Amino acid sequence: MRHQDAADQKELESWAAAIPRATTALTGSVQVVIIHHTALPKCTDLRKCQEQLASIQANHMEDRSFDDIGYNFLVADDGTLFEGRGWGVVGAHAKGHNYNSLGIAFMGNYMGNSQDMKKLQISDCFYLFQDAHLRSTECPGTHLYKALSQLKSTS
Repeated sequence: MRHQDAADQKELESWAAAIPRATTALTGSVQVVIIHHTALPKCTDLRKCQEQLASIQANHMEDRSFDDIGYNFLVADDGTLFEGRGWGVVGAHAKGHNYNSLGIAFMGNYMGNSQDMKKLQISDCFYLFQDAHLRSTECPGTHLYKALSQLKSTS
């Protein structure tokens, strides 16, 4: 189980993560934060989020042959932050861009109906890319993309 206290006083909630087959440490500093969405229904409580995380990890490891869940962190609709691969570990979220990035996935599908977008804040220490900037994809969804674009214009 993974659990850690975050510096902003939000806890990374525990979930029954499988043990990764392997991990690769980042050798340099993170230059880019890449935002994704899971394209799944948003989870509405801790138990459902934990089940969804385990399902995502199983899909990534079994169907996509990843060593672990692809994302470094995942964010639930209520703002709860879950540790995926965590800090200092190469992710598997944006092929060709994993060795200098941190992958953060918002748990939900931001393509369909507009969802209540929470106020987003990031440090100006990172360049913020949506997955669609790096390859042909609809990720992170039109509504999250719009919210992130507004964030960029206000920071």
